[in-house]
This record gives sequence, structure tokens and C-alpha cells, in this order.
Amino acid sequence: MYSFRLPLVVLLATSLLAGCARRNKDKSPTATSTTTAAPVVAPTAARDLTDVLTEELNLTTEQRTKVRAVFTSTTEQANAAKQRLGSNRPALLTELKRINASSDQELKGILTPAQYQQLKTKQRQVQAQMQARRAQ
Repeated sequence: MYSFRLPLVVLLATSLLAGCARRNKDKSPTATSTTTAAPVVAPTAARDLTDVLTEELNLTTEQRTKVRAVFTSTTEQANAAKQRLGSNRPALLTELKRINASSDQELKGILTPAQYQQLKTKQRQVQAQMQARRAQ
């Protein structure tokens, strides 16, 4: 299941995802559906990522609202794709890449060029860290 999260996390998150996970470590997720498949992304991810980016990128109130909407939409789309395509891993990964590309374009329109560049730098750092962990 970790492999399903990787494309979405790498493209959406920054290195502060670990901070988000630590914040919610002791909270048990609330069940919103009776399906047996776990969601690709936790329901609180959009809120947590927005909080982290607000601090890291110094988002304005307007940017924060728009970024949260993008993350919420992306989370919902990713989880819906998991429900539809969960047993078809290649199709799921393709769909997650499409969703990520779309959200990336939205973020590019919301953030300033400097903020967007900072986000991309953090994403590359996270990707390198994840690859290093897998290599161990």
C-alpha cells in the first residue's frame, strides 16, 4: 500500500509530511465509509499539508484557502481512484500521476514563482529521502 501513496505524496507534499504524520500519530482515523480498501490519502492530509505550507511558504490567507481547496480536491480524487482502480495497480498509478499533474498546475497558478520553486525544491528533497530509505 505504501507504493500507492508514493506518487501522490511526492508530488503533493513537502519534506514536512513527516511533521504532519507526527501531529496525527495518536489520532485514530474516523471511518467515513464501510469499504475495506484503505484510502490512498488520509482525510486530514489536505488540512495538514496546507498548515505546513502556510508556514514554510508564508502563504497569504487567500493562497491558503485556494491551496487547501486544491489539496482537498486532490485527496478526494485520489481516494476515488483507489476505490475504482485499487486492484489494477498500473491504471491506479497512471491516474494518480494525472491527478498530481493537474493539482501541480493549479498550485503553480496560486503560488508566486518563488513559492512554487521552494515547493518543488522540497518535493525533490522528500523524493531523495524516500529513495534513500528504500535503498537501505
